[in-house]
Formats: sequence, structure tokens, C-alpha cells
Amino acid sequence: MRCTHLDDIYSVGASIYELLTSKPPFYSGNIDRQICERVAPSMTERRKELDIEPVLVPQVWEDAVAACLAKEPLQRPQSAAEIAQRLQLAPVHTRHTTTGRAPGKRPTRKALLVGGIAAVSILALAGLYFGAPKRQAKLVPQAVAIPEKSIAVLPFENRSEERANAYFAQGIQDEILTRLSKIADLKVISRTSTQHYKSAPENLSEIAKQLGVAHILEGSVQKSGDAVRVNVQLIKAATDSHLWADTFDRKLTDIFSVESEVAKAVADQLQAKLTGQEEQVIAAKPTDNPEAYDAYLRGLAYTLKTLPTTANAVGADKYLREAVRLDPKFALAWAQFSFVDSRAYGTQSLQPTAALREEARQAAETALTLQPNLGEALLAMGSYYYACLKDYDTAVRYFEQARQLLPNSSRIPESLAYIARRRGQWDRSGSYFNDAEQLDPRNVYLITQYAINYICLRRFPEALRKLDQVLDITPDDLDALVLKAGIAQAEGDLTRASALLGPLHPAADDSGALQTQVYQAILERRPAQMISRLREILAKADPGLGYFNADLRFWLGWAQEVAGDHVAADESWRQARSELESLLKEQPENEFLIEDLALINMGLGDKVAALTLSERAIAANPVDKDALTGPIPLEILARVAARTGEPDRAIAALQKLLSVPYVGVAGNIPLTPALLRLDPMFDPLRKDPRFQKLVASPAPR
Repeated sequence: MRCTHLDDIYSVGASIYELLTSKPPFYSGNIDRQICERVAPSMTERRKELDIEPVLVPQVWEDAVAACLAKEPLQRPQSAAEIAQRLQLAPVHTRHTTTGRAPGKRPTRKALLVGGIAAVSILALAGLYFGAPKRQAKLVPQAVAIPEKSIAVLPFENRSEERANAYFAQGIQDEILTRLSKIADLKVISRTSTQHYKSAPENLSEIAKQLGVAHILEGSVQKSGDAVRVNVQLIKAATDSHLWADTFDRKLTDIFSVESEVAKAVADQLQAKLTGQEEQVIAAKPTDNPEAYDAYLRGLAYTLKTLPTTANAVGADKYLREAVRLDPKFALAWAQFSFVDSRAYGTQSLQPTAALREEARQAAETALTLQPNLGEALLAMGSYYYACLKDYDTAVRYFEQARQLLPNSSRIPESLAYIARRRGQWDRSGSYFNDAEQLDPRNVYLITQYAINYICLRRFPEALRKLDQVLDITPDDLDALVLKAGIAQAEGDLTRASALLGPLHPAADDSGALQTQVYQAILERRPAQMISRLREILAKADPGLGYFNADLRFWLGWAQEVAGDHVAADESWRQARSELESLLKEQPENEFLIEDLALINMGLGDKVAALTLSERAIAANPVDKDALTGPIPLEILARVAARTGEPDRAIAALQKLLSVPYVGVAGNIPLTPALLRLDPMFDPLRKDPRFQKLVASPAPR
């Protein structure tokens, strides 16, 4: 086999890995295992094993080296310049800016020389920053060095006698953080990355390293009636020295002055330069109504929870609705109200009705009318156009405007990452995710979404690294464990998937986890246990879960069919069809309902309805408008066509699906040759030579 520049890329990754760990990437002492190993241990893990200091390797370096070591050459970086970019080093300047080349064209001697120089530079930098065992060194390379004007605000301790006042302490912390985050000269870490820490931890220097900041703000809040006491202290993490501390006693009506004074004092201590507009923003008083502000803080506490669950959306909606009722001129509350509605519409944590979409629009427009230069209002408008209308161009314009006013908001690059991947701009999406992660390095939802990018691309080793990053933060994270199991299924390793899924006991609203468990049972063709579990859940179905109940009935019917109980399967599917048809009248644009109905009618043997609904789903969510979920209807069509005697249509759809990235029907995992081999829905195609060729195609690595 002829060697290419991609073999050199692998060598660069292996060299960096060995330089930083003193061992080759796949070294285990067992030759057979080394040959078969798909993912090398992370460099941080290996450095821990060998007691090499500093232990922690920056995540961008871990990801870049893992990409170089991909077993599938086309999944590796395509040039030395791309490696440097992934490592966040200065770009390698060459005459040609493109990283690709014509198929079969050999790299020139000059190109190889430039690549070699870049590789040597990368290796030299790695040696410079990580050095030998036991050497004391900086945690990160200078290219990502911790800026002096950087800060994280840890959770404020609630010292009120009433534990129910915890929301108030959370709110004061977040409002101070929000004011600081609007100062462009500061780097401010988002609250989602600090919320799991204690109020006054002992290992401040380690926490600061984890968050990538030089300073920590600690505080406490005591509320009694309308009297509030706020204690704050600013600490330089490296020396654990107190730079500034103060105590503020105020009435509830004057709490905004505390938030402003603290933000201004911190900015002064960090020698941050404030523009005139930033000074006005820091001093702004969002409402004159204490009751409205209290309701706002209660709603804010729900929005600050990481996962967009139904319970969080309902709680936030309730209190923010009350806040704007008490003060119709409360622009910030209107903006948050709209953001909650738009996010719930997009994630379907609330039923995505036309009424919810209209409420999100009106709330965002009200906020922007009341306060045209409010960054949160611009963010809300962008979220509305993205989540509710899929108008990506308009959404991007609003997000870019918001970015000027909210320079430290991780939500903006996160939202831009979501838009980029729906446009099929996967590299740009990854770049935005990196930007968001810099501001919110321990946000497990954000990191999980980044992992889903790699899953869609079938770059499973990189996805696993991101998911392990989540599990390092929250070891029992359900979504991360379930996605790792889904990857194992996609690779045909049902034993590994079973080991991950077996200990999990997801609740009824953990639909993704339940789906993955049912799919595992179906792939194993041993669904009895999951049939009992689904029956138990559906016997006391929560009406608030909307179409998720009917979706579970589809999965129950499929499991019953695999078990050979066709009467029970038909009963489950008929009930699901009745529920979904009723919901579709209220939500005619909801493509998820259409897709489920296509599969259910397929199961019930109604070929015409199943194919018609499949085509309707394709028209409702075309791939050219949504590269992320647009291929899902094509997978639905492939399944329907396979089961209803249309092998040509099924094969054509499968050929297309295996060539594009997307989130799949089962647990966000795209179809792979291994899944085609295992999935019983494709049994009618087993003897077709074209299908056999698809099943035999190389697996993603």
C-alpha cells in the first residue's frame, strides 16, 4: 500500500503522544490488544499512570492528537497546518491556503518539507511545555495561557435561615456574574461551569486551573424579610491571597446597587478598562418592582440548570410569566421568558405549538422594544429565529449583535455552533463549540452537544473523548453513558453497550436513554425485560410528556413484534397512532410526529400511509435546510421501504445515509454498517447483494 501524507499525520500524533507520555499511543504490553485497540488512552490518563507532572494536558491537545491517531486516514487532520490550528498554535503560513488536494495527487517535495517543518515545530513546542517527568511547569501552553484579567464567580452561600431562599443567593451570584460578563476586557466563566463547586472550597488554585482563570470571587447572601446582607471577597487563585472584600447591608429595594458596586469593584481590582456603555450597563436597574425581581430570580434559577427538561422549562416559564405580569416594562424578564420558550420549542421540552412559538416572538419583541440595546433581548430574538423558525441567516445577525454586548456569553458561540452544523458546516461548528467551551469549560450539556457533532460525523474516538470529558466532571452523567453505549452499538459491540446500559434506570422523561435501552434489546433480539419496563412506565404515563408517551408506545410495539407477539404490537401501535394523530392536529409542522406516524403505519401494514408520511416528513425537513436532522426522514423512508417491499428505494436511501453525517432515529446515532447488520427492521434486505455490500463496507473508526 502506498504511503501518503496522512501516514505522516499519524506519525506526528504518535510522536507528540510519546513525547508527552514516554510511551507509544497504544502501548499496553499486549501485542494483540495493541493491534486491535481503537482508542488510545488519553495523554492525561497515561501521565497519571506514570506520575508525570504536570498531569493535565489541555483538552484541545488531547482532541488534536486523538484526531491524528484515527485508524481511518480520512478522519485525520488533512495537513500540518490543520494540526497546528487544532492545537491552537500560531498558523503555519504557506503559499497555498487550501488544506485539501485532488484525489490521487501526490504531495510535492515542497509540501512535504513544509509539513515536516510544521511537525518539528509542534513537537518542539510540546517538549518545551510538558518536558520531563516530575518537572514543574505551567498547566497549559502559552497559546492558551490563563489571562490575568479573568475571573470565575463561585456559588454564593445561602446563609438565610430559610433554606428556600437558596434561589435568591443563586440569583444575586448570577446577576453579579452577568454584569461582569458584559465587560469586554475581562474573561468571565459562565455559571454552568461553576455551579457544582462549593461556596468556599479549599483547593482554589486547582479550581482556577480547571476553569482557566486567575481570580475567584466568593460570597454569601443572608435574606431576612426585606433586609439583605451580601459578603464578597476577591481572591488571587495562584497565591490564595485576598485582593478585596466587603460587606453590604441593603434593603431588598436597593439590591441592584450591591450588584453594581461589586461588579465595579472587581473590575477596578483587575484593572479592567470599561467603556462608557459598559459603565452604564453595570449600573443599570432592571426593574423598580421588588416582587417582580423576586419572581425573576426564581425563574432564573430554573434557567441556570443545565438540562432543558420539561420540569425546568415549566418552572422557569411560571415565574418569568409572573415577573412580566408584575412589571410589564421589565425588559430583562421578557428576554429570559422568550429564551425559555424558544429553547423549549426547539428541544420539545414543552409541546412545540404555534401558541408557544408566538409567545416566544412577542416576548422577544417586547424586550427589544423596551430596551433596544439589551444584549439578552438580542440573544432572545436570535434564539427565536433559530429554534422556532429555522431562519438561520436572521438568527446569526441577532447573535452577532448580541455578541458585541455580551462578550463573555457562552450561549452565543454555542448557538452559532448549532446553526453551523444544521447548515452542514461541521468544522465551523466545532470551532464555535471550542469558543463556547473556553467560556464554559465544565458545562456538561455543551460538551455533550460537541460530542454529538463527532457522533454525527461517525468520528467515534473523538466523540468518546468528549464524553469521557463529561464523565470526568459528572461521573454518573446519564446522557454521556447512553451515548457511549450508542457508539458501541454503532460499532457492533453489543457486549460493551450492554455493560454501559445495564446499570442504568432512566425515568419516563429520559426518553433518549429508554430508547437506547430498548434498541439494545431489539438488536440483541431479547426484548422481554424491556417490554415489561415500558409497560410499567406507560401504565402511569405523565400527560405532560406529550408525544414522548406515544413515541414510547412505538418502541414498545417494535419490541413486542421482535418478541413474536404481533397482537400486542398492533395494539400498542394503534394506541400510539391515535395519540399522535390527535397531537398532529395541534402541531401540523412537527416533523417528529410525522416521522413516528410513518413508522407506526409501517408496523400496522398500511404501506400507502407509511410511504406518504415518509415523503411528507422529507418535505417538511429537507436536508438542504437542516443537515443535522434533515436525513432522519430519509432513514424513516429506508426503514419503511425495506419493510413494505420497496428494496430499490430502501437501498438508495441507505447508500445516501451512510455517506452523510446526521443524528439517527435511534438514540442520536447515525446508521452504520454494523447497525444494518444487527437491526431486524432490515431483515427483508438480507439476501440483496446491494445490501450485503453496504453491510460489508468499512466501519467508521
